[in-house]
Amino acid sequence: MMETVLLATIPAIFTTMGLALWRAIKGPSVFDTIVGVNVFGTKTVLLIALIAYFSGNGDLVDVALVYALINFLAVVAVLKLVRQRDLAAGRGDDG
Repeated sequence: MMETVLLATIPAIFTTMGLALWRAIKGPSVFDTIVGVNVFGTKTVLLIALIAYFSGNGDLVDVALVYALINFLAVVAVLKLVRQRDLAAGRGDDG
């Protein structure tokens, strides 16, 4: 039963990955792009975890965790870069 539910979620995950990729490419602002890339990375971690479950390979869980950490650090770094760019252009808040 659980395997059936997990298998049924795979098309939904791919659909949301496609929508996130579309938002990352088409996004009108840089923040829409960042959110799209972050959602895409999160869904990739979820797919790696599902592959680990179905294959019985516990090592893939470590790969998923490392990928999640890289995804998080990349988003934080890009947001910091965007903020510094905005502050340098004089568009940042003073608080």
